[in-house]
Amino acid sequence: MSENDYIVELKGVHKWYGEFHVLKDLNLQVKKGERIVICGPSGSGKSTAIRCINHLEEHQQGQIIVDGIEMTGDLKGIEQIRKEVGMVFQHFNLFPHLTILDNLCLAPVWVKKMPRKEAEEIAMKYLERVKIPEQAMKYPGQLSGGQQQRVAIARSLCMSPKVMLFDEPTSALDPEMIAEVLDVMVELAEEGMTMLCVTHEMGFAKRVANRVIFMDGGEIIEQNEPVEFFENPQSDRTKLFLSQILHQ
Repeated sequence: MSENDYIVELKGVHKWYGEFHVLKDLNLQVKKGERIVICGPSGSGKSTAIRCINHLEEHQQGQIIVDGIEMTGDLKGIEQIRKEVGMVFQHFNLFPHLTILDNLCLAPVWVKKMPRKEAEEIAMKYLERVKIPEQAMKYPGQLSGGQQQRVAIARSLCMSPKVMLFDEPTSALDPEMIAEVLDVMVELAEEGMTMLCVTHEMGFAKRVANRVIFMDGGEIIEQNEPVEFFENPQSDRTKLFLSQILHQ
């Protein structure tokens, strides 16, 4: 794959929930190593857009291509894309009856058929990366929300993804725990991970994004590099959104 190629492409993507047209002719190209923050009011389609990228939601029209593979109903293609795309949700989705180490080893052992010992070594490497190796033998319920979200990030990294999707990863956290999760995400960004992040953390957007995208009503209204986006928004809808979110 040449450096000029896009690792994620959405071409004319539409999605409906019954009568509700949630994504309208969405077009987005993401280069390898690019860090994109998607913001917008509640119900604007931003979470649905990134959930379509790894087929957690199914689009009805248009094309979604990840690392050269088009997302169709083909299960093999979906499996392949999910191996390459890590996802971190608002809620941590850890198995409460498994230790942290077991949670991290699950996908490498079952999906990648990795020997358990190798999976454990990789799991410990990423727990160190997110600065909580000492929590490996605990259960999710024994950890704080911020620690659980860092475990969720480590779990995605264990699959060596080419792209990381974050769906409002700090919105369920107490304010004092948000920084510890954002710090891990900043480090990932600085190491060149391709990231699409739905978030209202505008400080994070200013710090790491190559591009900020504003969505409303299922459409991309505006996109720009962070300084221009925040200091010189073009659309009235963007201006209104920023005035509401930046002056809370």
